[in-house]
Amino acid sequence: MEKPEDPFGYLLTLDLYGCKEGACDDINLCYQFLEDLVAKLKMGKQSPPFIFRSDGTKYPDKAGLSGWVPLIESGIQIHTLTPKNFISIDVYSCGKFSTDSVGEFAKDYFSAKEVETNFIERGVK
Repeated sequence: MEKPEDPFGYLLTLDLYGCKEGACDDINLCYQFLEDLVAKLKMGKQSPPFIFRSDGTKYPDKAGLSGWVPLIESGIQIHTLTPKNFISIDVYSCGKFSTDSVGEFAKDYFSAKEVETNFIERGVK
């Protein structure tokens, strides 16, 4: 009998609702979150994080930040939506990691009232 292959990668998505006031516009906080999450997961960065502010005047319903840190293991993304105090985070890695600890870490970091999580195994064939 053939042993099934391990998945190539693991994708955790987090949707954080009711984040603390100002967190979605705080470029330094979101940048530091990416740095701290990489350290918590003990993964290797390929570069420092990149983070950008959306044009809230031109796109008021999309005001917020988007950022990414490339990892040896894959990458982490963050997107914020200031008008809704909403943050979405994607953690993709070819190595296993604790999904529960990432969710709690993000919830505490941004003082979110609620966190929705989804987990997908990628490359299972």
